[in-house]
Amino acid sequence: MTSLVSSWVRLPVACSPSVYTPHMFTQYFTRFSATQKLATTACCALFLLAACSTPPIAETPLAQRPLASHAGQEVAMFALGLIDTGYRFGGKNPEAGLDCSGMVSYVFAQATGLRLAGSAADIARRGRPVAREQLQPGDLVFFNTRNAPFSHVGVYIGDQRFVHAPSSNGRVRIDRLSSRYYAERFETARNYFE
Repeated sequence: MTSLVSSWVRLPVACSPSVYTPHMFTQYFTRFSATQKLATTACCALFLLAACSTPPIAETPLAQRPLASHAGQEVAMFALGLIDTGYRFGGKNPEAGLDCSGMVSYVFAQATGLRLAGSAADIARRGRPVAREQLQPGDLVFFNTRNAPFSHVGVYIGDQRFVHAPSSNGRVRIDRLSSRYYAERFETARNYFE
């Protein structure tokens, strides 16, 4: 049995998936003894039966939002272009530095022409609420970072990541919604396009 298994493990390099052709497999398979062919066929049949007998996993249907809007994608891309821009409290443009709401206001104005002015809390009062599971690039995410509701805002870019201008480290950067700090402080999300 050991020699049978070892002959299966030692496939020639020519049979690697990147250069596999059916002819190569047939050529290699013909070298097997009758016992090896029978064992290989039995294993393949068992794998197929096991795969066919597995019940499908039922997915919970969610009311899906359409794919990210063009404007949302533009906002996300523009925000990414501001990575490493300096932080400045009250800052409204990249040359002078940006704070979180200044970054959002600047990005929306430049990428879409939409005017979102004021503090993070002011911006949060506008827009349509979005469930966390349905975030799309360009949505805004809000946090309670100063023991005050909606005290911080960022631009969601997808894959549980967002661009923001935090006062810590003094630069616009990307963070994850799932990181402990932001997961504990997440409050809501808003969409401004639909």
